[in-house]
Amino acid sequence: MHHRSQPPPPVPEDLLAGLDPLRRETFTLRVARWWPDLAAGLAGVYPSDVAATAGERLLRAAATAYAARDGALHRLDQERTLRPDWFQDPALVGYAAYTERFGGTLAGVRDRLDHLEDLGVGYLHLMPVLRPRGGDSDGGYAVADYRDVRADLGTVEDLADLATSLHERGISLVLDLVLNHVAREHAWAQAARAGDERYRRYFHVHPDRAVPDAYERTLPEVFPDFAPGNFSWDDGLDAWVWTTFNSFQWDVDWSNPDVLLEYTEIVLFLANLGVDVLRLDAIAFIWKRLGTNCQNQPEVHSLTQVLRAVTRIACPAVLLKAEAIVAPDDLVHYLGRGRHHGRVSDLAYHNTLMVQIWSMLAAGDVTLATHALRALPPVPTSTAWITYARCHDDIGWAVSDADAAAVGISGHEHRRFLSDWYSGTFPGSTARGLVFQENPATGDRRISGSAAALVGLTAARAGTDQGAVDAAVARLLLAHTLVMGWGGIPVVWMGDELALDGDPDWAAVPEQAADNRWAHRPWFDDRELVAAADPATVPGRVLNGFRHLARVRASLPHLHASVAAEVLELSDPGVLAVLHRHPEGNLLALHNVTGGWRSWPGFRLEGLGLTQAQDALTGGPVPWGGDGDVWLAPWQAVWLVAPDV
Repeated sequence: MHHRSQPPPPVPEDLLAGLDPLRRETFTLRVARWWPDLAAGLAGVYPSDVAATAGERLLRAAATAYAARDGALHRLDQERTLRPDWFQDPALVGYAAYTERFGGTLAGVRDRLDHLEDLGVGYLHLMPVLRPRGGDSDGGYAVADYRDVRADLGTVEDLADLATSLHERGISLVLDLVLNHVAREHAWAQAARAGDERYRRYFHVHPDRAVPDAYERTLPEVFPDFAPGNFSWDDGLDAWVWTTFNSFQWDVDWSNPDVLLEYTEIVLFLANLGVDVLRLDAIAFIWKRLGTNCQNQPEVHSLTQVLRAVTRIACPAVLLKAEAIVAPDDLVHYLGRGRHHGRVSDLAYHNTLMVQIWSMLAAGDVTLATHALRALPPVPTSTAWITYARCHDDIGWAVSDADAAAVGISGHEHRRFLSDWYSGTFPGSTARGLVFQENPATGDRRISGSAAALVGLTAARAGTDQGAVDAAVARLLLAHTLVMGWGGIPVVWMGDELALDGDPDWAAVPEQAADNRWAHRPWFDDRELVAAADPATVPGRVLNGFRHLARVRASLPHLHASVAAEVLELSDPGVLAVLHRHPEGNLLALHNVTGGWRSWPGFRLEGLGLTQAQDALTGGPVPWGGDGDVWLAPWQAVWLVAPDV
């Protein structure tokens, strides 16, 4: 039940005095629209008196940012307010990269924009660019200054200029915002170490082990190999401080409303630079509760609702994306369930789909994937999944024992099989991934490796068997056909569109040598892009495949992110069937994940209105067999749609 919220505090007219009457009225109308969400979010976290004061402070922060927002961004706010589903459009394809490995610098990224446009990219995620601590920075996620960028990448002005160049091409800029922790070198942490009580309250500081030990009883370890435990002693503090990830990353205390205001102002600062989407890193961890694993607590969603309401008031062109790699039942809450329905993050990562893609390709069987994907709860139609085959991170085999048992297999054994397969130790596997973070106690192993390495292309290139190369290319394209055909925003990891192998020199950099995830973070190779001009080369075949997928996807309203991807009941264990029900007709995507010909019952098409369908991927008819069934070649996918009348 929704409770009627208190009316908003007076609009801070003093901060809007320099604006024309229409812009002042626009702000007032947005406050009226979004204040109930903001107030309800605060009420879910703080006592009423604290919430009231926080609300007034947040409105003043929103007004300050709104007044400073430039005309081009204000126009973008208006455009996206009028078309709130802009990010759900099937024409939107994403791309993710490390700035230095893609373009060298922020200015250099602009030299690659023709390539992105050629791919149909409208969403560019640049991995951490905000200034980190020196040395080991957990890949840039130990931020020392949220209002500055890495010196080797450029300046804040370069970041704003890049955002402008991207907007001119219709591309949105996505950046990471780490919410759970700051670097030990951050100004807040330094003030805390210097004895400033205000800033000590920004962190979870404990004089002895009594409270940390009480929490540790139920806390997992994120990096048990090189960062065991969740608390670190700091001589400067003369106390223990909460450090979920590494000793140099101090968890901030979101129960302190000053922390909420600080991060709100950071969000608004980045928005006014032209950032369109903020990836809320480690969001699942931001609220601590004794006796729990301190992940996915209800207050997380209330705080996200506050951040979203403030951005809707000050800069509604901006979206929030939850980086929550958690169990499916927990994950859907980041897009909004219950009283938070449609009021929290706009985007979230579909980790389950990614894991199941690799599981299907290794096993040549869709039984587990069909069960697991059918069991996912629905999400608000105003949100979108981020779908992907690979990202910057390792792959953790998030296959639940319950899902495995439901289809008659052992979860532990299947996870072991996947690690064996993708590390290349399973008989017959051509994958060449690397084991990451093996847990001797549980036997769990995660996997690093480029998409090319995981599909067997790296191994095939080293040999002389053209058939092995062709099969690996087919698997690579099939994985991305699944990603492109799911709906949401499909995001291509840099280099996958050229079938780049991993970085062979990843361990040569001292601070990377202990982290083999750098193996699948290669440098953009201009030679491969030149080679891709020849459609007969592997880079050319793969790049043309990606281009084709993006073009076809853009033509299909069925793949609008508001249209659910419905996994149909199993017919052939080698074929995954995904249905999109759209007012203009159905789209049925069939995927053969095996190396042999497989069929799908033709009679099932009749009930879907697709007996006269065409394959949108080829422009040809349904690939009927003589038995009246649909037949798919090894690692083939079809997107069946009713022909235009």
